[in-house]
Amino acid sequence: MRILITNDDGIHSPGLAVLERIARTLSDDVWVIAPETDQSGVAHSLTLSDPLRLRQIDERHFALKGTPTDCVIMGVHRVLPAAPDLVLSGINRGQNLAEDVTYSGTVAGAIEGAILGIRSIAVSQAYDWDVSAEPDYSTAETHAPELFRQLIDFDLPRYSLLNVNFPPCPADAVKGVKVTVQGHHAQAGLSIDERTDGRGYPYFWLRFQDRGKSVLENSDLHAIADGYVSVSPLRIDLTAHDLVSQLATALQ
Repeated sequence: MRILITNDDGIHSPGLAVLERIARTLSDDVWVIAPETDQSGVAHSLTLSDPLRLRQIDERHFALKGTPTDCVIMGVHRVLPAAPDLVLSGINRGQNLAEDVTYSGTVAGAIEGAILGIRSIAVSQAYDWDVSAEPDYSTAETHAPELFRQLIDFDLPRYSLLNVNFPPCPADAVKGVKVTVQGHHAQAGLSIDERTDGRGYPYFWLRFQDRGKSVLENSDLHAIADGYVSVSPLRIDLTAHDLVSQLATALQ
């Protein structure tokens, strides 16, 4: 089995090294192509107005000046000797749950794999956020190998992917695995923080804020809060199928 690994935290991320160790419990044929710099929040974006510059680190490790989506495309179409059987994206520094999956470069790496017809899993490690700290990736490293073996055997339909999040607790405190739906927060997640530079000009930062609990039962948010590993099956198809007939009738 050939495995392609990418992420959005960049080639030097500790989580990337952990995911490679996990992948090597599944196969000896592991390739890493990750962004040269942090690409958190870039979602499923492509680099179209700048060249993609590829830096080879060793035989199977590459850094790309581009997004996670670029990395998967580069791996499949240029670097690997043949298409991979599995794309693993992560391990992200922090959870990717609920609406945040639409922002996530980690999830986007798995989305691109799914578009290319490759089984793909996005992997994130939740933690009690502290800008100076790293997550305890040992939780993911302990539980991921056996979980991934089961997920690899699952008959996943084309244009689908799996979003896996590990809870912010020690490995021996994980309560189990829950298959979840993508959650939805009670409030919007971003606000604008206005500041002033040294010359008196305003500038702005996007700031995450408390969004309350999930408004959906069996959500990824609930699972992580309760100490479970969350596995959410996602689809590329964004069509609101339940609204198609209603909208068609309204437009008649």
